[in-house]
Amino acid sequence: MKVEYEKISPDTGSSFRLIHWKSENDRYFWHYHPEYEIVFVRKGSGKLHIGEHLKNYEEGELVFIGPDLPHTGFGYGVIGEHEEIVVQLRKDFLGEEFMQKPELQHIRELFERAKQGLSFQGKARKIVAAKLQKMLTLSHFERLVELLNIFHTLATTNEFSVLNAAEKRFDFNHKDEDRINRVYEYVEQNYQKSIDIQAVADLANLTVPSFCRYFKKISHITYTDFVNEYRINQACRLLFENKPIADICFEVGFNNISHFNKTFKQLKGVSPREYKANSNQ
Repeated sequence: MKVEYEKISPDTGSSFRLIHWKSENDRYFWHYHPEYEIVFVRKGSGKLHIGEHLKNYEEGELVFIGPDLPHTGFGYGVIGEHEEIVVQLRKDFLGEEFMQKPELQHIRELFERAKQGLSFQGKARKIVAAKLQKMLTLSHFERLVELLNIFHTLATTNEFSVLNAAEKRFDFNHKDEDRINRVYEYVEQNYQKSIDIQAVADLANLTVPSFCRYFKKISHITYTDFVNEYRINQACRLLFENKPIADICFEVGFNNISHFNKTFKQLKGVSPREYKANSNQ
């Protein structure tokens, strides 16, 4: 559970990185990196946080995330099987001058839009999804050619939505990491009991009002919302293990079932009982 700068290196013999990722219930990973990132969710659904944009995503989600745009991992809070295909690359991955070629004007414009975060739909998404899956079986040279075709598809479609305002820029640097990591680790270790906001503020060396403002600025959600979301994701894991709902409520730190049920439905869209029934199908 860290706010991190993610260090990314190209694959050996390649100018970019291609990842086929499978996971279950990843940790909270609020991070940023100077690379552009394409993510295709091959299996799974959940909640995604990109910049200031919060959204629920479904299987088949395709996003293009620009450099230094903070985001969570797609696997956070997912129960059961989750699978992604991810491409990560620098803007100059083919050299400083490559993107300046006249044939690539529309791709330069795509890269500029991606700084706000883009989500793709429709026919374009299906085409790119198929190409990403194909890339897993190709040689390094063939992958590069296919990637350029993917950029062409993404750059020439209007089947996309922009996730953050153009004027929004995120001040996200290493000096905040130690402070916010202490807070996240405290939640991870103490979510099962009542969390004292004064104790958490002390960890950050701030007053309570200053801490609340600071946390909202860094994570773009309130501290209370973060704690509730973490607790509910732990509850989902326990429901998947078929534990009784009443026991789970208190095990994850809620002190009454009514509040637990209300918060669960707000975050997951269904009641704990419905979620449990769906997980057993």
